Amino acid sequence: MKDDVTIGVVGATGVVGREVLAALYAQDVPAERVRAFGSERSNGLEVEYGEDSLEVERATPDAFRGLGVVLLATPAEASRTLAPAAQAAGAWVVDVSSAFRGDGNVPLVLPGFNGEALGAGFTFKGRVVCLPGAVTSAVVQVVEPLRRAFGVVRAQVTAMMGVSSAGVRGVAELEKQTADLLSGREPEPHVFPHRVGFNLVPQVGGFMVNSPWTEEEGGWTLEAARLFSARGEVPVIAGTAVQVPSFYGHGLTLNVQLKKPGPVEQVRAALKTSQALKVLDAPGERIYPMPMLVTSDPAVHVGRVRAFPQAPEWVTLFAAVDNASRGAALNLVEAGMLLAKRPA
Repeated sequence: MKDDVTIGVVGATGVVGREVLAALYAQDVPAERVRAFGSERSNGLEVEYGEDSLEVERATPDAFRGLGVVLLATPAEASRTLAPAAQAAGAWVVDVSSAFRGDGNVPLVLPGFNGEALGAGFTFKGRVVCLPGAVTSAVVQVVEPLRRAFGVVRAQVTAMMGVSSAGVRGVAELEKQTADLLSGREPEPHVFPHRVGFNLVPQVGGFMVNSPWTEEEGGWTLEAARLFSARGEVPVIAGTAVQVPSFYGHGLTLNVQLKKPGPVEQVRAALKTSQALKVLDAPGERIYPMPMLVTSDPAVHVGRVRAFPQAPEWVTLFAAVDNASRGAALNLVEAGMLLAKRPA
């Protein structure tokens, strides 16, 4: 990163925004090179930045002058307004929402997978790039070493998603519902379509128009296809998203169809070749991925690797990812750092 680049973090008071600030601090970015932005109700609040604090400014289309990189940890509707404004102000923009993932003119980038697309040797239209969602990011990182070793036809995914996927409002709702239920009160849902406390809801986000798939589920297929297209082989990624009564972290079951059968030992060895993954696969010793283990871990955890003799081309495994950190904030910061090295 250039010493004179100032980074703006929009959505700094949210679940992902706070993780972004922590990641920037861990990268030794000085406080004077970071500005925090939020909504009108967050204006004037202070957020921690290591031993310092940053005053939150209101995110308006006129607020981005002088910034080199803007990291948007905002809902899609806000990103659609703020990203063009930051671009017009001359900043590079990285957006973590779904606002631009279907726009072929906006690069979809996953650092550690195709981050080279942000290097100085690559050109693209505009100054905005977007990131895949947390589930897509984890699934792609798991599938890629299997694709290289065996080829992959498809991956069926069941994603058990913590409520922090809906931000601070999701966390607050589960906290309140848990307290209500333990006190004998039946809570009313507001953030989620049904009560999530002590419940499982097989719907995350809204449903796509005239489709039985939710936008979350449809996003996995679209985003994975865009990411893998440059590899010349596009595995089909599809499945079901389930909202679970867990605060942070996602758990993923993957059933992967390989192009050529691979013994479990070879599958495990292929997974270990990826620096993005941490293989935890000793179930007899009760060692396997769990959301509680991935907190603040930059790796995607993977384990419970199994195969069926009757269908040797299929492999089943379980993965866990810190959705706020690895699934969003770290990708934002890593992409922003790459863009900060590009010519102005």
